Amino acid sequence: MIVKTTEELEALKEIGKICGTIRDEMIKMTKPGVTTKELDDFAGELFEKYGAISGPKGEYDFPGYTCISVNEEVAHGIPGNRVIHEGDLVNIDVSGSKNGYFADTGLSFVVGNGDPVLTQICEVAKKAFDAGLTKMKPGSRLNRIGKAVFQTARSNGFTVIMNLTGHGVGRALHEEPNHILNYYDPQDPILLKEGMVLAFEPFISTGAEEIYQEDDGWTFTTEEKSFVAQIEHTVIVTKDGPVVITE
Repeated sequence: MIVKTTEELEALKEIGKICGTIRDEMIKMTKPGVTTKELDDFAGELFEKYGAISGPKGEYDFPGYTCISVNEEVAHGIPGNRVIHEGDLVNIDVSGSKNGYFADTGLSFVVGNGDPVLTQICEVAKKAFDAGLTKMKPGSRLNRIGKAVFQTARSNGFTVIMNLTGHGVGRALHEEPNHILNYYDPQDPILLKEGMVLAFEPFISTGAEEIYQEDDGWTFTTEEKSFVAQIEHTVIVTKDGPVVITE
C-alpha cells in the first residue's frame, strides 16, 4: 500500500496502535503457568473491545486470534494447552484489521530468567531491526534493509532465517512488496517509495538458516531445533524518516 491521504494515515495509525496494545497486554500476561490458549483468548477479548478483526483468523482461518510460538517454534505457533515456563523463549505475533486497514507486529522475549543466549538473540533482533530501519528511505533499494539485518546478525555471532521474510501491508495483511529479505540479494530491483507500508520482521537464529512447516499445517520450526527471535513492526516510509505505527 502507498499512503496518499491523511485519512489513510490515521486509519493505519489506529489499527497499528490496536495491534501494538494487544501485543503488549499479552506480553504482560505471559507468566509461568499460563497456557498459550489463555493468552490467545485474552487477545480475542481485546480485538472485540477495540472493534478490530484478527488478521490470521479473519484472513486465513488460523486456529487462533494470534500466533504464539514457544522455544523451538519459530513462527505461526498455534495457541493451545502448552504451558509457559520460566526461561521460555516466547514470540507473540499480532495482526489485525479495522475499517479495511491492516497492521502486523510481533516480539520475541524471554519469560523471567533464562539462558543468556536467548536474551542475546532478542537483543540482536532489536539491533537488526534498528539497523534496517535506517535504510528505509524513499528511492533507496529494498535490499539494503536485508543487508543491514544480515550484517548485524553475523557481527554478533548469529545467523538469519533465509526463507522467512517481511512483506507489504496496509489494505491487505500481505501485499506488495512480497518480501523483505533478512539478507542481501543483489538482484533485487525494488526501490522504496514515499508512503509505502511495510511489515518489517528480522529473524535472528542461533544456527539454522531455514525453517520448515510442521504437520499441523501452520507451525514453523527448524531441523536443528535452533532458537529464533523476531521483532516486527508496521512501518510507513516517508521522506522525513520511517514512521513505526505499532510501537
